[in-house]
Amino acid sequence: MEGGIHPGTDASAFKECFSLAWTNPYILSLAFSAGIGGLLFGYDTGVISGALLYIRDDFKSVDRETVLQESIVSMAVAGAIIGAAIGGWMTDRFGRRTSILVADFLFFVGAVIMAAAVNPAMLIVGRIFVGLGVGMASMTAPLYISEASPAKIRGALVSTNGFLITGGQFLSYLINLAFTKAPGTWRWMLGVAGLPALLQFVLMWLLPESPRWLYRKGREEEAKAILRKIYPAHEVETEIQDLKDSVEKEIKEEGSSEKINFIKLWKTKTVRRGLIAGVGLQIFQQFVGINTVMYYSPTIVQLAGIASNQTALLLSLVTAGLNALGSIVSIYFIDRTGRKKLLVISLSGVIISLGVLSAVFHETTSHSPAVSKQETALFSAYTCPDYGSVSSTSWDCMKCLKASPDCGFCASGINKLSPGACLISNSTVKDLCHGKDRLWYTRGCPSRYGWLALIGLALYIIFFSPGMGTVPWIVNSEIYPLRFRGICGGIAATANWISNLIVAQSFLSLTEAIGTSWTFLIFGLISVVALLFVLVYVPETKGLPIEEVEKMLEERALHFKFWQKRSEPFHKKSAV
Repeated sequence: MEGGIHPGTDASAFKECFSLAWTNPYILSLAFSAGIGGLLFGYDTGVISGALLYIRDDFKSVDRETVLQESIVSMAVAGAIIGAAIGGWMTDRFGRRTSILVADFLFFVGAVIMAAAVNPAMLIVGRIFVGLGVGMASMTAPLYISEASPAKIRGALVSTNGFLITGGQFLSYLINLAFTKAPGTWRWMLGVAGLPALLQFVLMWLLPESPRWLYRKGREEEAKAILRKIYPAHEVETEIQDLKDSVEKEIKEEGSSEKINFIKLWKTKTVRRGLIAGVGLQIFQQFVGINTVMYYSPTIVQLAGIASNQTALLLSLVTAGLNALGSIVSIYFIDRTGRKKLLVISLSGVIISLGVLSAVFHETTSHSPAVSKQETALFSAYTCPDYGSVSSTSWDCMKCLKASPDCGFCASGINKLSPGACLISNSTVKDLCHGKDRLWYTRGCPSRYGWLALIGLALYIIFFSPGMGTVPWIVNSEIYPLRFRGICGGIAATANWISNLIVAQSFLSLTEAIGTSWTFLIFGLISVVALLFVLVYVPETKGLPIEEVEKMLEERALHFKFWQKRSEPFHKKSAV
């Protein structure tokens, strides 16, 4: 059936997906070419986390002002909100392929502006352009893949977009590491992003439009020609008939296949309930904290007591690799296990991981090394003014760092956990501290529990990626009727980016205001709410044609016993 996933094929979907490389490489060329949009999404998410470490070194105003750091990160997200909103309308009006081409152009322009930035303002302008492209691609790429894929392996192929998102994040950390010693470090990191955008522009220019969109626009022969390349000969006529029936149903219900009434959209029960599930998943995907981990993972590693920029980037590369691995797991299980079960397992693990992170950071901040007057006196000309103005002997590393952005901690040369010095934070003092074979800290303090924070981050990624990382995009590509798919997908993607902006803009300020431990605890509590939401509002769409999904939403039969295998189509059995 049009827009759905045929029952009875899930056990072999993963094997069939990859056998296409030999039997029908055309389908994979469509999926992976469109999926480069996910690569752009992932690269932009990951690259800024490493680039920010060096942008702070070049622009002292950025180093001193947390709000400016958050703005550089989040302005791309602000652009993505606009891009996703425009993309929802554009994909229905001008086509999926055209929207991807526009997204590539905007991303390329943004990458060039960022690489040439001479001040933070120009950098922010480039980030906005990149965000516009990423926002459009984030909702258009999975939609294009969904509509250009055989129904029985649609879930697995749409998951390739998620894999390329995480692959882009992993690539961004490799690029970050490669350019740590290069002149103009962060300019290379940000500028290289224009290359995959240029590659996708060329590939998509050579590929066709979505056959579903073409059929809706009356270009039936073009649509049929593409469907004949996608489906085996004995399935083509069935797919064409299903598509014809779907469009005729739209015309009968709406009076015109082009007309979308926004008020009626919300009043339509199946669409409204689909939006609640789809938009809710996109919001919770961000509010469980994933992009704080991806945007700020090197910073988080430093907060856990790792002083070196290079070491922080290297350890962040591990988390990015685990994220990519989790996406491969999703491709394997999405059409076997089902969407809802993956979400429940994913969120359960996220809750546990965030609990571990909260506990570790509480222990790290409450047991940081003391500040020694004797150690500080060794650098008497560079004592932090705030420390020098008080007579208290109760200062520790955390109190030193929180006293002022102008303060840093030079650890003891004997043992980094022994009392150290509270000094002025600048490049001269940093070099002086390093010259005495000591570690220099400005973001976090030395801790014997830093390795537990790294384990917590790794567990978080391992659980998040296969479920909450990919399933929200898959559900949103298949839960809406064809006539509303572009606009509803745009609404859901916009909600995702708005949530992303809120989290990205507030994370560093929140950690400064209430501490890293409480920040992760809040994310953990939100994850509990997300788990309850999934259990109550998200339907299991595995193995269901789109008509059956609509019927399930109409009758509010959400299959609460998601762990039980559904062996019959919905209309043949009573609601669970």
